[in-house]
This record gives sequence, structure tokens and C-alpha cells, in this order.
Amino acid sequence: MRLLYLTDTHIRGTSPRSRTDDFPAAMRRKLEEVIRLAHDRQVDAVLHGGDFFDRPDLSPAVVREFASLLRRLKVPLYTIAGNHDIYGHNPDTVDRSMLGLLDAFGVIRLLRPRETVKLERDGVTVQLSGQPFHHELDKRDPGLDYAVNNVTGADFCVHMVHGMAVDRHLPEGVPHTLLDHLWFESVDVLLTGHYHAGFPVQRREGRLIVNPGALARINNHPSEMRRQPQVALLTFAGSVQVELIPLQCAAKGTDVLDRSYLEQAAYREEKLAAFVRQVRAAGEFQGIDVIDIIEEIARLEGIEPDVKHEAMRRIAVVQERLGTEGGRER
Repeated sequence: MRLLYLTDTHIRGTSPRSRTDDFPAAMRRKLEEVIRLAHDRQVDAVLHGGDFFDRPDLSPAVVREFASLLRRLKVPLYTIAGNHDIYGHNPDTVDRSMLGLLDAFGVIRLLRPRETVKLERDGVTVQLSGQPFHHELDKRDPGLDYAVNNVTGADFCVHMVHGMAVDRHLPEGVPHTLLDHLWFESVDVLLTGHYHAGFPVQRREGRLIVNPGALARINNHPSEMRRQPQVALLTFAGSVQVELIPLQCAAKGTDVLDRSYLEQAAYREEKLAAFVRQVRAAGEFQGIDVIDIIEEIARLEGIEPDVKHEAMRRIAVVQERLGTEGGRER
């Protein structure tokens, strides 16, 4: 059995400021190559690790164009919702998003929490499951999100999580989980996204953790300049083999990312860091995102979890309303 894994496409109708080329056209070429790879390598399914779109209320015209492209796939496309696919970091809003719409029309198959799918080919079986992004991911016991039980009796258990699983510590205030904490006996292959840089395939006692990195390059960080977008081909037989396949159509980062913008970006980062330090000094906040601020206020004031979750829900509703009333991609 073969599965092709990609993540973080961030499909959008415009080019990020850091890109000097036509980003939507570049993503179309990448997905066309992914489709060719899927057919040439005779995979049984394509898996997507989340952040399918760059926003939950993307223009219907853009969604229609990419949906038409994805219909060329001759095998199922399974995905989970990333933080950019939903409103207010709330996975319960996915059915009102463009990702939910593609699921309803059968273009993709959206994996929900605690849902399992059993795949079979030539006597080999794989249990597939997924954990979408939510506001407590990487802030609580990792076993609640990164571990699952093999309830189908399949030969292999594959679990996708749109979480910040990393091979090194990130700066204070950025929720993340080190790979050393993610080796669960019941999970044979853990597929992660969200962390755009990716990391080398991790192996321990026959189990694997895989993040090939984002298919999209949407900022001009030096690491993105060097990184070549790639996908992972998983082959299941007596064991699991992983092949990382760089996309031939992806241009060099130095050719499509605006290097002249780096200095301005560094200046803004410096100013932002100074602002964050001032906020933290005033209220001990660990971030400036509205969700993070609510989390910190709840912690400092001892607010009940139900109250905090209601605040999160209302923010998601407002974000969805603002996106709908805006009527265009921002």
C-alpha cells in the first residue's frame, strides 16, 4: 500500500507580499505535479496535513478553480482542518468554511476527531485518523491529541495532527511539542504539519514521525529561501518506508521570494518584539494574538473553563461574520 502525504498548501487567490511571482499559479503547478505523482506511483490515497486554504472564507471563485483541479485525482484525498481553515481556532466551525464545503461536495474527505478510516490493499491494512487544530493543541497533554488507539485491528496505525511538533525548542510563548514526547506505542506513523520548515524523518523502534514541510512558501525567512517544497511517499509492506520527493516545478526560493523585503521585515519584527515585551511587562501576557490574550487572562484571573470556551466561541462567530461581510479576500 502507498500513501502520498503533503501539508500546508495555504491556497489563496493573491500573492503574499514576500513573493515576487504569481503564487496561485505556482500552487496550481505544484498540485498538478502532486496529482501526477499520485497516479505515477499508484498510491491508494493522498493525505493532507491541514491549512488547505489560507483562510476559511476564501473567495468561491478561487475555491472553484482548485476544486476543479483536485477532481482530477483518481484516489481519495483525506485531510484535517488547520488553524487557517477554521474560525477562531475552533474546529467546530469547519462545516461553515470552504474546507467544509469541499467535504460536503465530495472533493475531499475531512477527518474529524476520533474518526477512523480503514484502508486495505493486497492484504495490507492501514488505520487512518486525524486531529484538527484547536486552541489547546500543544498546550495540554500531548497524548490527548497525538495518540490514538488501533481500534480497527489494522496492520498499521497512521495519525495526522496539525500541531506544532518540532525537533528543537521554539521561543517562549510559542506553543509547541518536542518530538521526544510524541512516541506512542499505538501510532506507527505520526504525520504532522503546521511547522512549515519540516524536519528529517524521525525513526524509533519501527515507528516514524514525518513532516516534509509546507508545500507553500509564504514568507521570506532565510530558511524558506533554502527550502525546497516536497512531499512524502509512504509504502506499507512488512514495515514502513518513507521517500521524500522534492517537487520539480518548485522554483528556488531565491527566485520567488523578495530578498529586499527582508530588512524591512527584520525591522518590523524588532518593533513587534519590543511591543510584546511591553505588553508582557504590563500583564504577564505570553502572546498578542486575541486567543492567546484570552488564555492568559483566564489563567491569571482563574476564570472557569466554560467561560473561556464561550469567549473563544464568540470570537469565532465575530471572525466569521467579519469575513462574510467583507466579501473579499484580505
